[in-house]
Amino acid sequence: MKNKKLRNFFILGCCSVVAVVAVGLLINFEIIDAYTAQILTLAGINAIMALSVNIICGITGQLSLGQAGFMAIGAYSSVLIANAGIPLPLSIVLAGLVTAFFGFLIGFPTLKLEGDYLAIVTLGFGEIIRVVFVNLKKWTGGPNGKQFPTIMTLNPAVAYIVIIGVLVVLVILIQNFIRSTYGRAILAVRDDEIAANSSGIGIFRYKMIGFVIASFVAGIGGALYAPFIGFIKPDMASFNKSIDYLIFVVLGGMGSTTGAILASFVLTSLQEFLRFLQNYRLLFYPVILMLVMQFRPQGLLGTKEFSFIKTWDGIPGLKAKMKSFLGKKSVKQGGAE
Repeated sequence: MKNKKLRNFFILGCCSVVAVVAVGLLINFEIIDAYTAQILTLAGINAIMALSVNIICGITGQLSLGQAGFMAIGAYSSVLIANAGIPLPLSIVLAGLVTAFFGFLIGFPTLKLEGDYLAIVTLGFGEIIRVVFVNLKKWTGGPNGKQFPTIMTLNPAVAYIVIIGVLVVLVILIQNFIRSTYGRAILAVRDDEIAANSSGIGIFRYKMIGFVIASFVAGIGGALYAPFIGFIKPDMASFNKSIDYLIFVVLGGMGSTTGAILASFVLTSLQEFLRFLQNYRLLFYPVILMLVMQFRPQGLLGTKEFSFIKTWDGIPGLKAKMKSFLGKKSVKQGGAE
């Protein structure tokens, strides 16, 4: 059991290092150009937002159309906190907590609603946030937005490593949360509220937990967006942005963390690579969505998750070599003792 845990940790650690550090080095040495690095980094932010939508829609089972509003709260909060002299990493975390607090305030009265009613209320919340930021011209710059000092764009490699690193950490935390007692209770509420309630699971409580966590993740996404882009405006809380993030989750598969991340990177990259088509490229989103709904309504991955460990085990010869390596290490440790 100890060797198995060590092996799994080794595999996941290597994959994370390759995804974050190795690609960051390629960007630093300009093997990957700055334009491609910016697309990958922006896709990482979109993936964080897709994780937020997936938590509330795919895992908790509630339809929310206001996640872009939480992203805007996180973005403006991080800038205001950073301007107060607080270091950027701490300001990003604090912005996530501020957004989670607003998620609690919004979720407390609205999560008693279900289905279309909840979607309408969250849609209204996003529009309220946008209108409020439009009128707070002193802090937000009004409808034209406001430019803030940007830090991450000074070095594309640093921006990539920070944002993709945060994405990896969030994925690990979310996956562990889903496997916990709280996560399994939330899944039970999603699958059948009546059965969950009869089993003693507090439906409203666990809906609230999922909603607050989703708000926190959206706030982190907005807090990373602000220093990366260096310019934010109230339109980032618009209904269209919330729909974009929902499309990522629907395309990847409701409830699939891997699917949401994969769809985020594919659609973000596709939108940039088709920029030569000008506004016609915007037609690809609805076309792709219609095709998916027609031929694979459960999304690309459904509720399945990609596993590096199972993939590693499926490669011939590597599993035996790993067992041999761990066996030799155990023998050496035993001899040393």
